[in-house]
Amino acid sequence: MNRIYSLISCFILLSFTAFSGTFSGKVIDKETGEPLIGANVRLDKKGFYDATGLDGSFSIKQLPAGKYQIKISYVSYQSVTKEITIGKEDLFLSFSLEPDVKQSLNEVVVRASADKSTENSARFSERKANQLMNIVSGRAIEISPDLTVANLIQRVSGVSIERNSNGDGQYAILRGMDKRYNYTLVNGIKIPSPDNKYRYVPLDIFPSELLGRLEVFKTLTPDLEGDAVGGVVNMVMKDAPNQLEIKGNLAGGYNELFMNRDFTSFNASQIQQLSPYELNGNTYSATAKDFPKGTLTLQSKKPIPNLVGGFSIGNRFLQNRLGVILAGSYQNTYRGSNSKFYSSTVYDTERTSRITSLAERQYSERQERLGLHAKIDFRLNENNKIQWYNAYMNLLNEQLRDTKTTEYSSGGYDPEKGNAGLTFGIRSRVTQQQIFNSTLQGTHQLNDKLKFNWSAVYSTASNQTPDNTSFSVLGKRENFVETKIYPQQSSRRWEHNDDRDLATYLNLTYLSELKGNPLEISTGVLYRDKQRNNFYNNYILQPTNLLAVYGKDFNSYDEVNFTVQNPRGTVASALNYDATEKIAAGYLMAKLSTKATQIIGGMRVEHTDQGYQMLFPLGELRPSGNQVYTDFLPSLNIKHSLSDAQNLRTSYFRSINRPGFFEIVPGKVVNEEFQERGNPDLQRAIADNIDLRYEYFPNPTDQVMAGIFYKAIKNPIEYTLQVDETRGQDVFYTPGNFGNANNYGFELDAIKYFKNFGIKANYTYTNSSITTKKNIRVRDNAGNLSSISVNQTRPLYGQSEHIGNFSLLYKNNKTGWDAQLAASYTGDRINTVSQFLDNDLWQEAFIQMDFSVEKKLNDRWVIFAKANNLLNTPMRVFIKNTNPVNSNIPDQASSNGKTLIREDFYQRSYLIGIKFKY
Repeated sequence: MNRIYSLISCFILLSFTAFSGTFSGKVIDKETGEPLIGANVRLDKKGFYDATGLDGSFSIKQLPAGKYQIKISYVSYQSVTKEITIGKEDLFLSFSLEPDVKQSLNEVVVRASADKSTENSARFSERKANQLMNIVSGRAIEISPDLTVANLIQRVSGVSIERNSNGDGQYAILRGMDKRYNYTLVNGIKIPSPDNKYRYVPLDIFPSELLGRLEVFKTLTPDLEGDAVGGVVNMVMKDAPNQLEIKGNLAGGYNELFMNRDFTSFNASQIQQLSPYELNGNTYSATAKDFPKGTLTLQSKKPIPNLVGGFSIGNRFLQNRLGVILAGSYQNTYRGSNSKFYSSTVYDTERTSRITSLAERQYSERQERLGLHAKIDFRLNENNKIQWYNAYMNLLNEQLRDTKTTEYSSGGYDPEKGNAGLTFGIRSRVTQQQIFNSTLQGTHQLNDKLKFNWSAVYSTASNQTPDNTSFSVLGKRENFVETKIYPQQSSRRWEHNDDRDLATYLNLTYLSELKGNPLEISTGVLYRDKQRNNFYNNYILQPTNLLAVYGKDFNSYDEVNFTVQNPRGTVASALNYDATEKIAAGYLMAKLSTKATQIIGGMRVEHTDQGYQMLFPLGELRPSGNQVYTDFLPSLNIKHSLSDAQNLRTSYFRSINRPGFFEIVPGKVVNEEFQERGNPDLQRAIADNIDLRYEYFPNPTDQVMAGIFYKAIKNPIEYTLQVDETRGQDVFYTPGNFGNANNYGFELDAIKYFKNFGIKANYTYTNSSITTKKNIRVRDNAGNLSSISVNQTRPLYGQSEHIGNFSLLYKNNKTGWDAQLAASYTGDRINTVSQFLDNDLWQEAFIQMDFSVEKKLNDRWVIFAKANNLLNTPMRVFIKNTNPVNSNIPDQASSNGKTLIREDFYQRSYLIGIKFKY
């Protein structure tokens, strides 16, 4: 009997110890409830541990039954130790960690400030924001495949990007509103543009790694400047950490394009920054010796690998009262594209375009991008803080465009025999853009109810394109054999422009109550003085021997000798002008907060005085002029909390869009595809904007947002191709106001995390309409050809009906892997507005897919890789009709009811590197 009892006892004991269970749970911040990502969960028995995932959860499986000591630890938080028992059922526990408290020598408690670069912080800021906004966190930027802000911003809902000739993103289009309808801030301060004509800022000049986070405002409050219809881009730069932090990264890579062909470059070291006119005075007659041949000296070879590197160092001193950070980024990349560009025209009374020529272009571009930023903040005492911020951005682009043009409209074109007239040409161009911003700011708590802050800003932006060289050689194709023959003229062009901004911001906030509810009353003023100057000079060089033969009299472009046709250059251009802009603004804003509702409303007033002075007028009726106007811009933002996790937002605001500086200067600029000219009668656009958005935050990391928007725009500014009224054969690309336009749509935005996986997805539908005049040609009874105007309703320039983003995230803190696969979809949109009915140029819908991954080696070292344009997505432009005449032209016969105008391929690019953090 005792033996049986012993056997039963042993069986029960063995069954219990053999049993294994799962211990899981969550780790959160005790104060905010935010999940802590990467917290260590370790049991006292070796081999049993985990790290919390993207939602703060952890799971330790196959634990033998028994008692364990568990320790939860996370950097800058107090560790928690607890005893647990694993039995027959799985165990789930939540742990709340408190921030670590440090005591200074004089016993003053100093608590570390929140890390605003985390995903949790970004979601919290979106939830508490005064207006509709979307935020890309610093951590999301770090793991992103994107090296520049222009590529990064396409991940935000409702945002698409406009790309440059090498496929890199350059400008943001917000909610279907072209880049002109948005403005850009750095740390909340507006910065000038280096562009030589317009006021919008190219976002590819900013390395993304310098950002602490990226904010996109979609509605305005009275304290924000009122010249945004689409939205506002705010780049919040890195801030000083709470303790010494040193970061660095170094990477190399390659573009697949140059695995299949060589990179063609020129001798940029011979370029003179100033033209002969600038060097020697306006009476100087230039000779061929004043034009070095470095821009015609070509070299083709495989490029060296791309190089990308960055660093940052920061700390806080004097018991956290003084914060200092210095950060920099350097990128030297080789990019390019293989492109086809078809020229077309509407012939006689035909309604569809005929293809006249094909330009096959190979772009080779070296981009050197440098970004530096430094920030010092000092807390004088509990009530007074001063900070000084400086940023410098520089983008150097060396571009060689090699072109072969086939003429289809001439009588010599015979595709069956392989005969055609050809033109071979190059364009050598160096462009350098720079932005510098220095901002001194102060925040002062004058008493318990009164707060004052100010900003003094000095900013500059410049663009230099010295010795932009074009040269061509006539050729032919006979029996499918192509040869170069006679040299043609060459142009040498100098352009540069500078912007200087001085601005002052003053804001005063008074805290009060209304029936027991907190009431903030704010008022402020802004004054900005902008000075801009533009310079343009062009020289035409004619070959000394017009009958020189390639292969006999010269074997390379730099062997051609030239004479100068216009020794003093051509400076009588609309691009030689000085411009000024003085903006004085003030606002009054009230913010009332009740238990469930927040109301922000007020009025902003902006007075604009914008003027120009042409330096070398050429018979223009208004060589100088200015526009002076005052705008009253009301706004109202209401946020109602349906519950602790749900918000309903409604918003109305009025905003404007001012003309660019060149856009009101009369006179023409000769470009390659068309002539461009300003319009001194161009008026500002005025928009009334309405938004409604539902927000659901089931926890601090996940979110669901759904919203609708509507914009009614008076006098929208659009560019169209127009026939000159006095010279019918001249066509100009010019801005104009076109009555009224409407833009409406809806947005969906969702983020969800599942332990080691995360999904970010958004979709935006946009519908806009504008009615403009278009031309059609007719013949009267006598056979005379004339043009008549008809109305056509179309979408706004640059607006895509459908935009979507999908990102799949993976993060395993236990193994150190972190990865992201990101795809962006942009629907078709108008690329160029034609003067003729139904002949607008449309950019084809496309999907951009990118990938990034990193592996943590230890607490300090991380290896990473990035891959862009995985699908080798081309950029295609087409007209939504066909002409039977084009059927014998390659790529046009099988165009599915479309006329192909442009096709660019960029290939994939890869980067691999290492990161260091101390």
